[in-house]
Amino acid sequence: MLMRTDPLRDFDRLTQQFFGPARPAAMQMDAHRSEGDLIVHFDLPGIDPETIDLDVERNVLSVRAERRSSAPEGADLIVAERPTGTFTRELFLGDTLDTERIDASYDAGVLTVRIPVAEQAKPRRIQITSGSGNNQKQLTS
Repeated sequence: MLMRTDPLRDFDRLTQQFFGPARPAAMQMDAHRSEGDLIVHFDLPGIDPETIDLDVERNVLSVRAERRSSAPEGADLIVAERPTGTFTRELFLGDTLDTERIDASYDAGVLTVRIPVAEQAKPRRIQITSGSGNNQKQLTS
């Protein structure tokens, strides 16, 4: 059982009454490029997958999720350290990403978004021609 030993608890309650609840922490993320995709992992522990919204508009990826309190209404909270409320994050995507083929999954509190690199942005081989007129010879680099 948890003990009520926080001497500042009443002060925190009073502060929240005047200034409102503390703003939830930022949505933490990692991103890397692998096998032609940009992969982004967002930490969203305790989030109901039904509350996650993922939108793309004009190369801006918006993630929105909501964590509700697990305590029943009217319960006397002893400790409430886990942030609740709405969490949002926006990523500005470059033109080299294919926003039409974004894939997302949610597992173990982590939202994984996979954004393919557009075909025109992938590295490609250029053929070099040599000579003039009818005696052109193709070189490959």
